[in-house]
Amino acid sequence: MFVSLALAALLIEAVVGYPQILLQRIGHPVMWIGALIAWADRRWNGADARFAVRRARGIALVALLVLGMMAIGLAATSATQAVFGEPAATIILAVSASSLLAQRSLDAHVAAVAEGLEKEGLDGGRRTVAMIVGRDPERLDEAGVARAAIESLAENFSDGIVAPLFWLAVGGLPCILIYKAINTADSMIGHLSERHRAFGWAAARLDDLINLPASRLSAVWLAGAAAVVPGASWRAALQMVGRDASKHHSPNAGWPEAAMAGALGLRLAGPRVYDGETVADAWMGQGRSALNAGDIRQALRLYRTACLIQGIVVAALALAAIM
Repeated sequence: MFVSLALAALLIEAVVGYPQILLQRIGHPVMWIGALIAWADRRWNGADARFAVRRARGIALVALLVLGMMAIGLAATSATQAVFGEPAATIILAVSASSLLAQRSLDAHVAAVAEGLEKEGLDGGRRTVAMIVGRDPERLDEAGVARAAIESLAENFSDGIVAPLFWLAVGGLPCILIYKAINTADSMIGHLSERHRAFGWAAARLDDLINLPASRLSAVWLAGAAAVVPGASWRAALQMVGRDASKHHSPNAGWPEAAMAGALGLRLAGPRVYDGETVADAWMGQGRSALNAGDIRQALRLYRTACLIQGIVVAALALAAIM
């Protein structure tokens, strides 16, 4: 286990985040991985290839991502430990791993949607929510903008924070790199569109598998936060998870979304429009669906508390490991 490394990375990301100057000058590790996946999509996923060939190439891409990230992670870990020794190596590796967590950036992007609605009305909300969701913003009213922001907050809490932290604690830098590579591949090619139905199949299936533990954990953290945040209900969070999580089209996204919906007395998910096509998804929760910027602010309070609870648990595990 690499719990101390996970705790250090979590604290570094919470305090510093990913420096803007690095983003401007060298980009972000996920951007580098994304560029590789985009290259493979262009070169290996030609429309003239047969379905079986495209699926085999997609499987090969996933295998290369897993092996490549494992090799990079192992080499970086070994070299850092050999040159710097402990505990300096842990800090250096934690700085690297912290770039693959998204507590601060997720908070900032979702808070920007609330601020956009409050200061600029519907136009401001549509503009800011378009930066974090794939649905057509012009089809969203105020309630739709708020729901989209809260759903993105819930889902990305799981796959942008809980999941990479979980795999970092389990397997160190190699495992978090593998997770981010597969998660990025799923977001880019793991669709049911005609172009990616075959090529993205392996990425989508593996992403579903590796997100199973974190999606359940994220629901636990959100329910725990609901016991602390005024106006939230941990009982309703757990009730809606039990009732609605399995109804979601994703085997994982329904868990944090149902927990968020139940905790705050909201109704999330439901039918949505992506690229002109309606996705007939089930509703999560049984509360209000006419949401506003105030509901986004309350969801952020729940999210921040859930992040704090997760940090406390990781710190306790790290302390137990060294005693």
